[in-house]
Amino acid sequence: MNITSLRPKFTKCLEPLAGIFIKLGISPNMITALSLIAGIIAAYLFLIRMFPAGALMLLLSAVLDLTDGSVARAKGTESRFGAVIDWIVDKYVDGIVIIAIGLSGIPIISGIFNLAPQYIPVADFAVAAFALFGSMINTFIKPVVYAEAGFQEREDGKINDPLEGVGFFGRPETIIILIIGGLTGFIWASVIIVAVCTNLSAIQRIIYLYQNLR
Repeated sequence: MNITSLRPKFTKCLEPLAGIFIKLGISPNMITALSLIAGIIAAYLFLIRMFPAGALMLLLSAVLDLTDGSVARAKGTESRFGAVIDWIVDKYVDGIVIIAIGLSGIPIISGIFNLAPQYIPVADFAVAAFALFGSMINTFIKPVVYAEAGFQEREDGKINDPLEGVGFFGRPETIIILIIGGLTGFIWASVIIVAVCTNLSAIQRIIYLYQNLR
């Protein structure tokens, strides 16, 4: 079980916020856009090393990401475009935040290993790049399976597939770890955790597919 399987409980808790957006006449796609804007601001704050503020903006982006679907369901305005743009915005936010952390100049692994000065920026950014790669691949597996294996059933606007519960470390875990790291001053440790766990989770999903789709 991963945090993704608890999404319905989180969205239920955010129903009062969804109700506010509905009263204000804010559409689900507008909320998705706000989530992207909050993610961009979070990335900038991470880039200039304002990590606690960046973590809070990332939290706001995640809350908005959960809320847009609730608003769409409540208003009966769910659409395939909305589902697609939601995925795209999620990956944009993940990508720019991780890249911003990598470019911020904080020591990620150079603080652990005694590296020569000329290797420090490359080594630290390489870890951030590995985290970005793992985050993208771990998610990219799902739409590939939808296309190749033919999963089409939808539940609460999302395609219902076996991979939803496979993989111990997905986007929610990534966001939570980055938020905790930003608030506690251990953002370097968060990037390492994301780099390792997202790639291991992707391998876990590949093994599952190998066992079930051969």
